[in-house]
Amino acid sequence: MRSLFHFAFHVTDLDQARRFYGGVLGCTEGRSTDTWVDFDFFGHQLSLHLGEPLRTSLTGRVGDRLVPMPHFGLVLLQPDWDALAQRLRDAGTAFIVEPHLRYPGEPGEQSTMFFCDPCGNPIEIKGFRSLDGLYAR
Repeated sequence: MRSLFHFAFHVTDLDQARRFYGGVLGCTEGRSTDTWVDFDFFGHQLSLHLGEPLRTSLTGRVGDRLVPMPHFGLVLLQPDWDALAQRLRDAGTAFIVEPHLRYPGEPGEQSTMFFCDPCGNPIEIKGFRSLDGLYAR
């Protein structure tokens, strides 16, 4: 069974969100009204609605760093992750956790980065050489 993920959440400014999701991340815009906009988030559907974003707290652990919970994200193959990390750097993105490699040489080796969209929604992007390692322990 093939499925696509749908996630609807709040943003405080649709124009700002469009510039970030469309311009910086390179997501294609879909349907919209004056209160929401859909994006193709690397093959999955995000619906951004005007409103107050979810409250987050720094309670998740990534190595020795605390990261915002809840957060959402994406898993990419390493070359796509590398390209996206560069796009984000070029756009001057402030990272919560800078792009780096976790678990080098171990099962589950992955690249990761954490950042927020302009409305404060935290996002984690992971990169793997092969998706076969996604659940490796």
